[in-house]
Amino acid sequence: MTALLTVDGLGKTFAGLVANNNISFDVDSGQIIGLIGPNGAGKTTLFNCLAGFCKPTTGSVHFDGHDITGLAPDVVAHRGIARTFQIVRIFHSMTTLENVMVGALMHHKRPSAARRAALEALAFAGLAHRAQAPASALTVSEQKRLEVARALAIRPKLILLDEIMAGLNQTEVHDASQLVKRIGASGVACIIVEHVMEGIMPIADRILVLDYGEKIADGSPADIVSDPAVIHAYLGE
Repeated sequence: MTALLTVDGLGKTFAGLVANNNISFDVDSGQIIGLIGPNGAGKTTLFNCLAGFCKPTTGSVHFDGHDITGLAPDVVAHRGIARTFQIVRIFHSMTTLENVMVGALMHHKRPSAARRAALEALAFAGLAHRAQAPASALTVSEQKRLEVARALAIRPKLILLDEIMAGLNQTEVHDASQLVKRIGASGVACIIVEHVMEGIMPIADRILVLDYGEKIADGSPADIVSDPAVIHAYLGE
């Protein structure tokens, strides 16, 4: 089978600063991939290159059989890659439902159809009861779910989740991890940047580890937690 996403030798530099260096990996449909590493390891830059916010300096990104290297974010989204952000980016003056309709309108030109699609995404994310609430009234956990629902409303084949468990309590972390698990089970691939290990390790099919912009490990969660290079990256000698 051909991988849904193939990243080959991706590199990104900013005025001589190497943020990503020669990163390669594949993702299949429905896979949940954890992307971890110390602060400054290059995780968000990698997300930005995959989603079209940054153009890679070297290497290529192929998605669903097409070369999407350096394409604009809206084009990448139309191809089927959605994302959330480390610091949530929602429209505070709009309702929860209206926020998700923004994503649904990518494929549904009629507001009534976009509304139905948005309600389905909210139900999937566990926010149907908050559909008419102002987005500004949502809790942090709910705002993160709102971003996920909006991303799902564009009907992605791959969703990039940036620290959706950060700042949540233990119950909220568990609920967020189960949401990610359901997304994967629906056939949508997930790459999730996360520092909350108890949230990502039980549900990830594979873990990628970055350090100083380079991939230092790629394997099952069990292999990663015992990898000397990973332990050194997080804890030092």
